[in-house]
Parts: sequence; structure tokens; C-alpha cells
Amino acid sequence: MACTRFSFSSDELRVALSYLNGDVILGDTIAHKSSNSKVASSSSPSPKNIIMAENDSEAATTNTAEENDAKASSCGGRKTTLPPWNKPGPATVQFNTSLKVMNSLTRQKEDFVTMSGSRQLTWYMCGPTVYAESHMGHARTYLGFDIIRRILEKHFGYDITLVMNVTDIDDKIVERSAERKMDHLELTRHFEQEFHKDMRNLCVAPPTVVTRVTEYMKEIVDYVQQIIDRGFAYESNGSVYFQVEAFENAPNMHYCKLSPEQIHNAALLAEGEGKLTQEFASEKKSPRDFALWKKAKPGEPVWESPWGPGRPGWHIECSVMASDVLQKLTGQPNMDIHSGGIDLKFPHHDNEMAQAEAHCGHNQWVNYFVHAGHLHIRGLKMSKSLKNFITIQQALEINTARQIRLLFLRHKYNAPMDYGDDTMAPTLDLERKFVEFFHNAKAFLRNRTLKENQFWSEQATGLQKLLAESQIKVDDALKDDFDTPMVLTILSDLVKATNVYMESSAENEKLGLVVMNVATYITRILSLLGLNGLETIGLSSGDDSASGGASREDHLAPVLDALMAFRSAVRDKARNKDLTGILELCDHFRDEALVPLGVRLEDKSDGSVWKLANPADLLREMEQRNSEIERKAEEKAAKEAEAAKKEALNKLSPADYMKQLKLEDETTPMYTQFDQEGMPTHDSNNEELNKNQKKKAQKLFKTQQGKYEKFLKSEGSNIAPSLGDVGV
Repeated sequence: MACTRFSFSSDELRVALSYLNGDVILGDTIAHKSSNSKVASSSSPSPKNIIMAENDSEAATTNTAEENDAKASSCGGRKTTLPPWNKPGPATVQFNTSLKVMNSLTRQKEDFVTMSGSRQLTWYMCGPTVYAESHMGHARTYLGFDIIRRILEKHFGYDITLVMNVTDIDDKIVERSAERKMDHLELTRHFEQEFHKDMRNLCVAPPTVVTRVTEYMKEIVDYVQQIIDRGFAYESNGSVYFQVEAFENAPNMHYCKLSPEQIHNAALLAEGEGKLTQEFASEKKSPRDFALWKKAKPGEPVWESPWGPGRPGWHIECSVMASDVLQKLTGQPNMDIHSGGIDLKFPHHDNEMAQAEAHCGHNQWVNYFVHAGHLHIRGLKMSKSLKNFITIQQALEINTARQIRLLFLRHKYNAPMDYGDDTMAPTLDLERKFVEFFHNAKAFLRNRTLKENQFWSEQATGLQKLLAESQIKVDDALKDDFDTPMVLTILSDLVKATNVYMESSAENEKLGLVVMNVATYITRILSLLGLNGLETIGLSSGDDSASGGASREDHLAPVLDALMAFRSAVRDKARNKDLTGILELCDHFRDEALVPLGVRLEDKSDGSVWKLANPADLLREMEQRNSEIERKAEEKAAKEAEAAKKEALNKLSPADYMKQLKLEDETTPMYTQFDQEGMPTHDSNNEELNKNQKKKAQKLFKTQQGKYEKFLKSEGSNIAPSLGDVGV
């Protein structure tokens, strides 16, 4: 990875030069030489907090502080420091899981403790900006964090309050609604519902609370006014801007906690302000200041405020809505976890924290910041210009929600991930491995009861011990920053060992309980990871507990119809004593009738077993099997036709054989004139054969002479008089 120095536009050159020449590392903060700067501690910086100016912030989240430090030294990168982070210190820790989480605020794994020290966990997640279809980049974030949420709830036992916002007004929405000549709310409501539909289709559980920007305008205006009152924002020509320098100079406050190396990145700062705000840049006291409230332009949606009509800046919405909901539900605006995409670290998440901390006066609004890694499509960044832009709906037309989730589980949530055939192929192999294991386990258990011998052999004991070891390893992997790839590896090894046990152990030593124990555990882990879909609400209702509301008759009717038709046909064949016909009916029942019902029937040496499967998969297998049968039949017919053709040619005398030969066009005769014995003398152009052509013709003639004589002999006829060595 190459290190890069920052570059700035001409408008910000003065600020950039001042920064590069004046910033020094003092203690655990970045000090700026200016007339009103605070004097920071002159102690040496802590090595674990040193980071570097680089162009790959995602890589920094996965490297240790020492590795980042080494890269800075070797590449000549400029070092800055991360501000101090305070580990939550509740009076008593009633609930400790030994979980470690990669915290973007420290760029290393930290022990996870909730603010209350209890099971109660508060979490805010940046939601979608709803102006277009949801794509696989959205899936990377929301499906990835759904996996983490399930692990926290179902494995570690936390009670989570998850708040997610929906951005339904910003520059992109204003532009898109103008392009389509439609109201902004009509546009956003449509795409918001599409987003929620996509999440359901991906089996992503809904958040505890959903908030919309347009429904929080009064709270946003009040929040901005309080930041102004605290001296951290100012009004300018109808807009309100956050004053970064005032916040930096406040005691114990730190700006740009997540990405201090990006603090003067002009391109990212401009992107954070939005395309429609660039012409107001001259109203700021500093290029680093950012909009809390944007003055309205003609034709834009507006809301009233003390500073005139306008709308919120992009970053302020998250600070306001998260703080408001958490204050109402928990009594404080702070949170345990904040999550979002890696591309939002700066300026969005850094500005979000600055606003919230300026408002509430607390210098650590978020305790643990976690970021989802980038998603690439076949190794490239997803982009419409590259024609590799894939919506969630398009992805679900190619692969199932379970397959997409399994692909995500094979990658760490905060690491880069590639989506394409190369990564999906091993994912499908892994899915088949688990599916086939459960089929085999069910078939194995079907004929085993507790009435049988329950003596634990060495093989059964070994498998049970492996299960216990695997349970410990899975727990350790989940405690290590939700290491789902390691979990799948452990489960895959456990499946392999169990398959060996079911196949190789002596029949009278095979215990159903040990296989049941393994299958039950693997089912539980795969379910908590979300591979069994969304859970339904309500209690079971007797016979219909697993039917999704359908009656037993509805479920059994297709099976009973197939059985009735099979029985009737078998009775007819039996009356006629047609044993072959009965066997054919049995094959048809197995290969044709049961397939649409999702039943796979397998004949084995000691009987038959049935397995439930996806009807579509079985139909596809049947089509492939029938296609293979047709291909082989066509191949056989072609071979038989070729053999018949050769046999017919063998019956021709050498003279007749030479006369019927054709060129490659299969129309033009190869030879046009022949001597008395039938040997060719002229070619297809009626020209006399040259020496080489004569040799070739003589060879063909003699070869056919041998075949013809062999035919005559097989027919029992008198051998024809020898033609001699014609032309030799």
C-alpha cells in the first residue's frame, strides 16, 4: 500500500500549509499553532495511538497500531495521534461476556462492556438515503450488522435497542426529485419501502426504532440552536455552521477522532457538505466548518427556523435523532455501539460525534464505533460507469438470501469483500455440504431409537469430545470480534468428522444420540447466524405448529395424490402379472412423482431412505439427469449409425467403393475415370492422377479389397478371384 501526502485546492492552500507546518504531536492530542491554541502536554505520544496519513483508511482499521506506525516510518507518512479513549466504567459489571470488538476509535480490539454493565445494549446505525434502489453495498452494511446483532442477542444474551435513521431529505434527494418532477416525499417513501422489502428478502431483522429526518425538524432546529448557545456554531447569511476550531479548543474535546489523518482533506470535506452547498463556502469562517442548517434555494423543500427557511445539514440528523430516542428510552443520549459503512468515517461520523458532544457536553458520545468493510464486484469498486452495479433485487434473482448471507459469513464484517463467481462458487459448495449433512443425519436418525444398544464406543466418544471442543472454539471465535469465517471452518470440520462416523462405524455401534447432539448444535449456530431466515411471531397451534398456518390436509394432499396414483397403477400391473412394469412404476414414482414434492428417494443395498429437499433443486437435477440420458442416447445412436454406415461400405467391392468416394463437400466425386479393374485414373477435375495420388488410390483400393473379402467370407460365399497386386 503506497503512502500519499495530502493535496488541497487553491482556496485552501493557506490552511493546508499552516497545518503541515504548524501541527505537532503533543501528548494524546493534535495541537495547532495559532494565537488562541491550547497548550497541550509535551509528553511523548503513546505508540498505540500513533497513526499515519494514508489513502486506505479501511486497512488501518484492521492493522495493529504498531503496524501503522511502522508503515508511517517506512513510507514517510506524517504521523498524527488518536485522542484518548475511555473504556466504559460502570459502578458494577453485572454482565461480562469476555467479548472483544474492533473499535474504530482506537483501531484495535477492545474489551466490550456496556455503559450500564448489564445486558442492556444501545446501538445506533446509520440508515439509507432513500433516493434509488438498494444495492449490494447496502447489503454489505445491513446484512453484516444483522449477523453481529444476532450473535450479540442469541449467543451472548444482550438485550439490544437498535435505532436506525432514514435520510429522506438531502442534496441527492432534492436533485433526484427535481429530475423526476415529483415531490421529494413521494420519491423517498417509495424507495424507503423498497429498502425495507429488500431487507426482509435478505432476512435482515428490522431495527427497534426507525426515524425519518422530515419528522424531526423541530427537534433538529432546537438542537442546532443549543449548539449555537454553547458557542460551537454560528449563523451566516441564513445558514448555520459548526465551528471546528472552537470545538477543538474546548477542554477535553477532540475533533476528527476516527480519521485525524483526514482532518484537512478538502475533497472529503466538500463531499460531506453536498453538491448543492458549495456556492455557500465563502460564508464560513474556516473551510473546515460544516453546515448544520442550510439556507434554502428557490424550488427546494424548506422548513422554518430562527435563521430563515432551509433544511438540515447531512450530519446533524444522526446526532439529533439518535440522542433524542436514546434519551427517551434509556435516560441518556450516549450509546454503546455506533455502526456504519467504512466510507462514512470522515467526515460524516467524525462530524456526527463532534456535534453530539458539543451539544451534550460529554466527550465520548460513542463508546464503540464499528465499520463495515468495502464491497467490490469481481475485484472492482461497484459503479454504474463500470457496469457492475448490482441491486439487491438483481442479486436475489441469481442467488438465494441464504447463499448471500453465507457468502458474507465467510468474510470478516470489517474486511474488504469481493462479490462474484469466484467467491460465490465455494459458498455454494459449503451450502451443499451443510444441506447434504442434514439430509444424511435425518436419514441416519430415522431408524434409530433409544431401544437399541447405547454403549458408547471409542468412535462415539471421540465424536462427542470433538463436539465439546468445537463448542469452545466457536465461542472463542465469536468472542474474537465476531470471527464468523473461523466459525464456519470449525462447523465444516465437525460435519466432516460426523459424516465419517455415520459411514465407517460398525452398524451395531452407531449411536443416534451423538449424531443428534452434533446436528442440533450445528443447527443452533447456523440459525443464530440467520441462515434459517426470519423468525415468526406467535405461539405454535397444535398440529399446524410447523406448517406456517396451512392445515395438515393442505400439506399432505399432493403426497397422498401421488401415492394413490402409484397404488392404482401398481394394482393394474399386478393383476396382469407384469413384474417389469411394476419395477418401472417404482422408478417413475422415485424419479418423477416425488421430485415436484421435494422428496428425494435413494435406493441403498440395505433398503431405501427419503430426504426432503428444495423441489426446484430436485427438478433441476431431474432435468440435468434427463438431458444426460438424452445426450448418451444420441451419442449411442450416432455410433450405431456410423457402425451401420461402415458395415454397408464393407459390402462394396473395391471398384464400387472407389466410385462412391466424395470430396469434403460430400457431393463432388473424388475420382472421375477408372481402368478395367476399377482403379481410379483421373481426379475430381478430370485430370490424370500424379504419382502420389496414384499411391493414395492404390492404398484405398487394397484396404477396401481386404474388407470386402472379409465380408464375403463371413457370408459363407466363395472368395472372389484375387485381383492381384494391381498397379504395383
